[in-house]
Amino acid sequence: MRFLDTNLLIRYFTRDDEKKAQRVLKLLKRVERGEEKVITSPLVLFEIVFTLQSFYEVPREKIKELLSPILELRGLKLPNKEIYRSALDIYAKKNLSFADAFNAAFAIKKGIKEIYSYDEDFDKIEGIRRVVP
Repeated sequence: MRFLDTNLLIRYFTRDDEKKAQRVLKLLKRVERGEEKVITSPLVLFEIVFTLQSFYEVPREKIKELLSPILELRGLKLPNKEIYRSALDIYAKKNLSFADAFNAAFAIKKGIKEIYSYDEDFDKIEGIRRVVP
């Protein structure tokens, strides 16, 4: 097993270096077929979202479209993939930061209905009640 770093997926998504993008595509196909296993960390996904949104100005819905198939790769090991799927939905639809979207998705998955926060963005999430201490 090998670790999959942020910059590979950024090259693939942005195609700013087509030669590298094609090599990453070949790798992803091997991962999809289960011929190769890779692992990544939550920080890689957060860094991808941040980089695509901030530097490449990719719209939120497009970021969701790009990352969703990566989460489905058979040979990708990443705990709590379902939370990332939900977080991408919230991120794209509710205009929250990816960090807030992930935290909301995490709380919902864990059956938590209230979040201590001063951040009013959580008020946009159905099933979550923001509590001010």
